Amino acid sequence: MTGRKESKSSEPKKSKKKSKKNAEQETEDDGKPKEDIKPVSFVKMFRYATTKDRILYFIGFLGAIATGLTTPANSLIFGDLTNDMINLSGLQEQGTRYTRDDDNSNALLDAVQKFSLNNTYIAIVMLVCSYISVTCFNYAAHSQIMSIRSKFFKSVLHQDMSWYDFHQSGEVASRMNEDLSKMEDGLGEKVVIFIHFFVAFVGSLILAFIKGWQLTLVCLTSLPMTFIAMGFVAVATSKLAKQEVSIYASAAVVAEEALSGVRTVKAFEGEAKEVSAYKSKVVAAKLLNIKRNMFSGIGFGLLWFFIYASYALAFWYGVDLVIKGRHEPYFANYDPGTMITVFFSVMMGSMSIGMGSPYIEAFGIAKGACAKVFHIIEQEPTINPLEPRGKRLNEPLTKIEFRDVEFQYPTRKEIPILQKLNLTIHRGETVALVGPSGCGKSTCIQLLQRYYDPQGGDLFFNGHNIKDININWLRSRIGVVGQEPVLFGQSIYENIRYGREDATREDIEAAAAAANAAVFIKKLPKGYDTLVGERGAQLSGGQKQRIAIARALIRDPEILLLDEATSALDTASEAKVQAALEKVSKGRTTIIVAHRLSTVRRADKIVVINSGQIVESGTHQELMMLKNHYFNLVTTQMGDDDGSVLSPTGDIYKNFDIKDEDDQEIKILHEEEEEEKETTNKKKKKEKEPSPIRRAMGLNKPEWVQITIACISSIIMGFAMPVFAQLFGSIIQVMQSPDDDYVRENTNMYSLYFVIAGIVVGIATFMQIYLFGVAGECLTERLRGLLFEAMLKQEVAWFDDRANGTGSLCARLSGDAAAVQGATGQRIGSIIQSVATIVLGIALAMYYEWSLGLVAIAFMPFILVSFYLQDKLMEQENMGNAKILQDTTKLAVEVVSNIRTVVSLGREDMFHRNYVVMLTPAVEKSKRNTHFRGVVYGLARSIMFFAYTACMYYGGWRVVNRGMLFGDVFKVSEALIMGTASIASALAFAPNMQKGVTAAKSILKFLDRKPLIADKPGVSMKPWHSNGNVLFDKAEFSYPTRREIQVLKGLILAVRNGQKVALVGPSGCGKSTCIQLLQRFYDVDAGSVQIDEHDLRELSISNLRMQLGIVSQEPILFDRTIRDNIAYGDNSRIVTDQEVIESAKKSNIHQFIAALPLGYETRMGEKGTQLSGGQKQRIAIARALIRNPKILLLDEATSALDAESEKIVQEALDAAAEGRTTISIAHRLSTVIDSDIIYVFENGVVCESGTHKDLLQNRGLYYTLYKLQTGAA
Repeated sequence: MTGRKESKSSEPKKSKKKSKKNAEQETEDDGKPKEDIKPVSFVKMFRYATTKDRILYFIGFLGAIATGLTTPANSLIFGDLTNDMINLSGLQEQGTRYTRDDDNSNALLDAVQKFSLNNTYIAIVMLVCSYISVTCFNYAAHSQIMSIRSKFFKSVLHQDMSWYDFHQSGEVASRMNEDLSKMEDGLGEKVVIFIHFFVAFVGSLILAFIKGWQLTLVCLTSLPMTFIAMGFVAVATSKLAKQEVSIYASAAVVAEEALSGVRTVKAFEGEAKEVSAYKSKVVAAKLLNIKRNMFSGIGFGLLWFFIYASYALAFWYGVDLVIKGRHEPYFANYDPGTMITVFFSVMMGSMSIGMGSPYIEAFGIAKGACAKVFHIIEQEPTINPLEPRGKRLNEPLTKIEFRDVEFQYPTRKEIPILQKLNLTIHRGETVALVGPSGCGKSTCIQLLQRYYDPQGGDLFFNGHNIKDININWLRSRIGVVGQEPVLFGQSIYENIRYGREDATREDIEAAAAAANAAVFIKKLPKGYDTLVGERGAQLSGGQKQRIAIARALIRDPEILLLDEATSALDTASEAKVQAALEKVSKGRTTIIVAHRLSTVRRADKIVVINSGQIVESGTHQELMMLKNHYFNLVTTQMGDDDGSVLSPTGDIYKNFDIKDEDDQEIKILHEEEEEEKETTNKKKKKEKEPSPIRRAMGLNKPEWVQITIACISSIIMGFAMPVFAQLFGSIIQVMQSPDDDYVRENTNMYSLYFVIAGIVVGIATFMQIYLFGVAGECLTERLRGLLFEAMLKQEVAWFDDRANGTGSLCARLSGDAAAVQGATGQRIGSIIQSVATIVLGIALAMYYEWSLGLVAIAFMPFILVSFYLQDKLMEQENMGNAKILQDTTKLAVEVVSNIRTVVSLGREDMFHRNYVVMLTPAVEKSKRNTHFRGVVYGLARSIMFFAYTACMYYGGWRVVNRGMLFGDVFKVSEALIMGTASIASALAFAPNMQKGVTAAKSILKFLDRKPLIADKPGVSMKPWHSNGNVLFDKAEFSYPTRREIQVLKGLILAVRNGQKVALVGPSGCGKSTCIQLLQRFYDVDAGSVQIDEHDLRELSISNLRMQLGIVSQEPILFDRTIRDNIAYGDNSRIVTDQEVIESAKKSNIHQFIAALPLGYETRMGEKGTQLSGGQKQRIAIARALIRNPKILLLDEATSALDAESEKIVQEALDAAAEGRTTISIAHRLSTVIDSDIIYVFENGVVCESGTHKDLLQNRGLYYTLYKLQTGAA
């Protein structure tokens, strides 16, 4: 409480108030353009179709029209048959059995045969045209979505850097998975089905007006209300779908950040916070979707009520017209056949609108997704590398000029970075940019590559304004090595080749040799074909950096930009790489950004930048003589180094002979081993694996009341069709009576029954849609939350597997949970409804005439076989497509996350081509499968007509020869055929069902996996405070993904309470492995790691990690406020503002934060991209200090800091080390001189230990390392 009160008067609190004041202006004032996302019309959804696609759509459109016209055609011939049946049937007094002469019998059989023949023609048209329309539309949709995916990714890759400052890779992944899947749903066969229903509606209406306009108008009294209801549903769902898309995109951002920074999340016990943040997003989406289902339920409930009410009105008025037609010439055209034709036409038309309405919702969702995707595709970047215009100079780049350059980042326009900066660099010069962290050095590097354009002044190459030069050409002349090396999840060979696509094997090996990487590469089991893992995770920092240098060198660039290029290297590697860089720098312009000033002493010109301005420049000697800014930086960095202890020797590099990292820790993914384990596990599980959908639905237990009511409502909906058939059949029987009063009385009664049925069906529809919607959304929300939680619970080694890369996991997270809904919720309702219709239909058939029932039932196996074949087809397609989609999303996320590297290499088009190549097999397979899908769909649609033909033919025969009532023929046939129709309708969503089953399997695989590193049963969860004693007791360790390479070989290492201990040695020798074992990211294979004499495996993981504070070499920060990032250091409680401020002061970052307009409420950008490397590192230090850890782990904690900041932070770390144990890993030996004990690693064991002075006197490996480092200085 005290901390909170004190913080009110502090600087950040003022800025916090300022942030609230400016909150509403943020989207305008922070430089982010307000995105004007225009809605997309239905026609515009097809704007990216090719000519071939458009031809296919046109053919499919004609086919859909033809299938739609079969409905009114069927109504017409059925009306004629009904009229013939009634006119040719002579009633006995009781009206129970027919008596007729032979002529009547023959005429009746002729009428039945005529109907059967015509209906067979209709069935054939339905079969052929359904196949054509569905195949054409699906084929064109797959083609168009492929094109849209390609254009979307291409557009994303070619946006300028300011766009990336506001859009994160998680958002892009969400668009590529969820939005494009929704679009595919709205561009394929569902369009055909809707056109079919719409044409059926229009055609039926036209026929009805032709046959009897008075009755048609009465039947259509409900039409305005129907359109209002449908319009309401379409508008509401489209609006809510847009909001849902945005929310899920923000959820994807949370997931992507947490999964890509999983080591940071685990180190600071942030799993619960990340899960909570993710769940809050999906809960918001759930509430939106429940609202959408409520609107849909109301709309469709009213629709069905209006339809049944119109039935009642139609029968009441229609019978009245028929009776008048018996006596009045004006109404003579109204016979029973006309009434049936009109009624059936209006009924089938209305039903078509009702059955087509779910597709309106699908279009609404697809339109919402299209709007966002198309907006990105069509967004023109300010700086477009694809732009063909611009000069391609036919001369070497001899002169670079910054003229009065002013610059602010788009996200922080109020903060000037460069102020009237003037700098000239000539060809062949090596120019070093030095200065405090955040002074604008790296900004110069970015402006030279034209990531941004300056707000004032200009850059010139050979006197040509950079804006007039072709961007792609310019970037091809530049080689870049960044501060945090970025490698892609491919082989070492491919990663180096990204520097130059046409490079030969010899070129690549020469570049690797020049970067001092060839030796360690050749010692890898697969050499240059070794996979480096996501972001190069399978290699050490030094190895990654050298691969990045080789990649830059292979371009043979005219200009070499080195932004802290050797910061991650150990002493030995740095010396060799520095020599290599100096050698390759000759003859080309080299611009170096460096904090380690020993690396720039030989530069032709050293430029000191402070607050965005050049304060002095010259050679090392000239600047040292000035004894000003540069002199202060150098003396600060040299610190306590005693130059007299060692002096540089003549050829220090040649005589340097220590074990290289090549014999040490090399974590490479052992694919064969993993695949073998996976196959074995699958075989064991296959026998006892229960239904995935049943298990997934088990998560819906809290909603069992809603599901039960929804299931009952679905049964009622299923009964509606057979009940309708009974009422309609009874009316036909009644109309055969010549007694007008008898007909009118019974018709009024049945009309009332129709109204009652309408009320019941309307309520049941609302209950079915709304309650299944609630259950489905709760299941989706639960599955997403559980899936994300399960992912974060897995051990770190699980994330080392390339199959579990960030992009792949994000794809599963966003796609699988949503897909499960395709097999649950509304789809379950549709199945129950269809089954109820069939069951009641069969029961009625057996009751009235079992033999006729068997004729109708005989057609059902065809539909079941269709289902089976379709399911098998979809299962194979979905499993293959899901894997390819995961891989392509993984590639996309990896590329977008590292866009600066991609752009600097000019490899946007190459990655785009790779993406298209990876995606093509799935699309081609889907296209081939469209033919089978078309046959299955056509069969399912036409089977109803074939069944109708058989039933009516056989029924007519029984009417003539067995005295069966025609009304009973209709009751049996209609009840069973309506059941068949409902199955055919449900068939449209069969692909969703199969996708859901596949997704459920994938999700349950995650949920069932037990992490290999977890608390033992019965472990004490009581808060525990360590004394800070650490012991590695004969520890042996190999990484799980590479068992054959032993990293630690019986390591013995003791750290006492309060000691400052340093771990030094060549890059990759196992130092960082010790830190990871101490955090229990992995467990040792033999021996033990102990804290206070407790084996780590006996302690609660949560309690263990609470004792540790970690500052890594490449700090991972999240796109949240600075305050939230610092407070992330302790997720076990609410951290006060005052604690955040104090922690920031200790790490020398408070003044910088307080000077920002939004202070501690300033957002960091994705992975902290809005800050410089030094600023990020200091925030990471503040984050570690806020938890007041008993053991502080520093893995190159000050490597990214400038000399001045390093000294201040080092003093802060020294002060923070008081009373706690500190374990430091350092390449820069000057930072560990004051350590109580220094452990020198070699070949997985400690080869020597002692204080700095002891080790120098021993003249062993440490002496050689130190001699090399000071000699290089």
